[in-house]
Amino acid sequence: MRLPLKNCADLTEPQKRLYADMKEGIATSFKGFTAIDRNGALIGPWNPWISFPDYGGPVWALVKALASAPKLARPLREVAILATGAKFHSAYEIYAHVLVGEARGLSDAKIATIVAGQRPADLTEDEAIVFDLATALAAGPLPALPYQRAVKAFGLEATAELIYLVGLYCMVSTTLNGFNIPLPDGEDV
Repeated sequence: MRLPLKNCADLTEPQKRLYADMKEGIATSFKGFTAIDRNGALIGPWNPWISFPDYGGPVWALVKALASAPKLARPLREVAILATGAKFHSAYEIYAHVLVGEARGLSDAKIATIVAGQRPADLTEDEAIVFDLATALAAGPLPALPYQRAVKAFGLEATAELIYLVGLYCMVSTTLNGFNIPLPDGEDV
């Protein structure tokens, strides 16, 4: 890990405000995996965000915007997040969203195949559209066909949400990888 965990007692005022908002958001929207350690320190992507609040604050605002009232079904969102995390080999992201994906009804076999960077044969039509768009977008410019399929299936607003979601998790992945963020103690991917 390239950044020490921020001790709550050592936070600046901007960090304290961001910490409080993140801690509340984690309790509300990020359940099922470890995001806060035994000492109250935020782990995963939250530690770099709180370490650099000028960057982390806007990223957190995007996280909250995409988490509130999503247009896409939550299991579809997990397909996109897992496909993006797999592209970047982002251990913490994969760890967290394997657990969330399971809780949202994705099968272990489907999750394992996505995490291995492959397209599961048993994707539903909507899951296939999301997987294809996410993997294409994480690899470079989005071709017309996956975009058109998503707009036809989900509408323009939900397709925009999907594109921003993939972009967000590309940033989450590179943050986790750039700062060499480990898995929580005792966890494995």
